[in-house]
Amino acid sequence: MADKPSARPHRAPGHRRLLPGLALGVLLLGAWAGIGTAGALRDDAPAEPASTPPAAYSTALPFDLPPPRELRRSGKLVFAHYFTPYPLSLDNEPADRDYYSRNYLTPNGEKGKHRAYGGLLRDRPLPAAPEAGNWGLAHLRQEIRTARDAGLDGFTLDLLSESGRNRDRAELLLRAAREEDPGFRIQLMPDMTSLSTTPASLADTLARLARHPSAHRLPDGRLVVSPFKAEEKDPDWWRSMMRELESRHGIRTALVPLFLDFTPEHERYAAISHGFSEWGARSANRQDGAGAAADRARRLGKIWMQPVSVQDARPNQGVYDEAGNTETLRASWGAAIDSGADWVQLTTWNDYSEGTHFAPSLHNGYAYLDLTSYYLTRFKTGAWPKIVRDTLYLTSRVQFVDATPPTARQPRLIEPRRGTATPRDTVEVVSFLTAPAQVRTTTGTTDSAYQAPPGVHAHLLPLRTGHSSATAVRAGKTTTTVTTRYPVRRPIDKQDLQYYAVTSGRSQR
Repeated sequence: MADKPSARPHRAPGHRRLLPGLALGVLLLGAWAGIGTAGALRDDAPAEPASTPPAAYSTALPFDLPPPRELRRSGKLVFAHYFTPYPLSLDNEPADRDYYSRNYLTPNGEKGKHRAYGGLLRDRPLPAAPEAGNWGLAHLRQEIRTARDAGLDGFTLDLLSESGRNRDRAELLLRAAREEDPGFRIQLMPDMTSLSTTPASLADTLARLARHPSAHRLPDGRLVVSPFKAEEKDPDWWRSMMRELESRHGIRTALVPLFLDFTPEHERYAAISHGFSEWGARSANRQDGAGAAADRARRLGKIWMQPVSVQDARPNQGVYDEAGNTETLRASWGAAIDSGADWVQLTTWNDYSEGTHFAPSLHNGYAYLDLTSYYLTRFKTGAWPKIVRDTLYLTSRVQFVDATPPTARQPRLIEPRRGTATPRDTVEVVSFLTAPAQVRTTTGTTDSAYQAPPGVHAHLLPLRTGHSSATAVRAGKTTTTVTTRYPVRRPIDKQDLQYYAVTSGRSQR
């Protein structure tokens, strides 16, 4: 029987959504990228994993990723928001016939309930092989390895319910973290857009989860609780919950409320809070407020957890943000670095219904996570990593912004969110080069070339039908090359306004 995520209004700056049940179906084309192994740590735990990331993982990056022990010396932490409805697999079936393929990626899945918007999802987790035994646990351990290898410290765990499958998967994730890497932190994030609860009941739920050693605690032993949309309840409600947690369970709380809109009005939560965070924006033109928000938190003596995002496109809500290829990813990481944030939350690890995922996926492989490892290293160490391998990242949509499917196939279309950047049709090449090189490009049937400097450089090209490619050439020799796996097409069957990504650092099959 298939999992169903709970229906709930969900997160977005200035926007709410109702998440339907799970469903996926896709033609399994594209590349599989290798999965490696490494480590992560609690504030009060020893830095056990000393190993470097696996060679196959390290050589995929344009720089040498520091080993986990070195990254964990930093007081700065990087989490990714884990959304329990979308694990690697929902039924342990082969990817070409699993629940994602049958129900989520096809308009006719789940008895046609998502037909109006062309299907619930446009992408899925990078397929995992079926496992024997406790396959759910094995797959969660695999996700933890993947996040750890990329340099992440842990997951912020979206707690959607106090019972049922999502609650059970939350507990299994805490167990997986303990078994895979005792230092990988799981920060508890009760989702107040979904939970209907009392202070005492939520305290009981958090206490049960806090029995797991992987639950994120500060060095003084306080349990970190970071409620999503904390403003759903007033400070007295949270004060009552914290009293219940301490008086009945002996657990002191470090509350780090996350607001959908961190306005000065929420300063009234300061007396009960260890820190603050917000969900953030999904467009490069809306990252300017990060510094002011971080400064506001510091003036109140609080830590700041900065959101970092890649994109956002929600067919079932009919809305998307213009990410500008990787511009939003680079701008939001820049905001985290420049604002002096204490913690970062990648929003999200795996919410495929919002298209916000950093986790390796069918359409993007590891590209967005690999890029994040670069900025993460700067955030945690204070120094930009040295580029030691030429690497190219190519992003584009697979359709034009103005393309529309036949009304009979998709009657409800997706529209840009108010305030987002102007939608555009572009191919972007982000080059990481050890020395200057010529980058030769093809978009559709049009060839061009430009000189790229050493270091990191972004270059835009017009979107055209067909595949796109980029090749770095130095002294007449090709150093690296990349080609999109999915072509741009006209006409289209359904809207898909996510940016697809590919990297030359990983094999494409």
